[in-house]
Amino acid sequence: MYERLKKSLNECPVVSIGEYQYFVHPVTDGIPLMDPALLREILDGILAVGDFDCDCILAPEAMGIPLAVPLSLELGIPYNVIRKKRYGLPGEVHISQHTGYSRSKMYINGVSKGDRVVVVDDVLSTGGTMRALIDALKRVIGAEIVDVIVVFEKTRSKADIETELGVRIKSLLAVEMVDGRPVYRE
Repeated sequence: MYERLKKSLNECPVVSIGEYQYFVHPVTDGIPLMDPALLREILDGILAVGDFDCDCILAPEAMGIPLAVPLSLELGIPYNVIRKKRYGLPGEVHISQHTGYSRSKMYINGVSKGDRVVVVDDVLSTGGTMRALIDALKRVIGAEIVDVIVVFEKTRSKADIETELGVRIKSLLAVEMVDGRPVYRE
């Protein structure tokens, strides 16, 4: 299962950002080139595991976008991007995002109390983005989280993150760094 995804992971370069080992992959970075067959495999995987009985597909900027757009087209469900830019629109909610290698703010617009949403993203690593996003959607906005789906699970703390957030996070492929290389876990 996910043979193209596994092959692409084996071929991707790895860089160090401080002490953080980071694999550079079309899904997580938009480089190198995304093979349409790989994207199709990923989308099929997301569709197979996801519950899309929702009002909206939400995607954190930037790498959730290439997942949300084709899902929206295929399913006929609107998508919305959690942006890194403040617009100051009525009801805008800001969140502080802390990842393994950066800190920034993100802004949620166009999501209302009671909206049923599915969150799609490229990777779950430290859980910083997901913690901030799910907390704001549930506690501040009052949206209902139908499903959360990521392509790569790059953490051994997913169960703790799920318990803390009160949501299940589905992933297509669990990955860890071993001797400076990404390796998938079965």
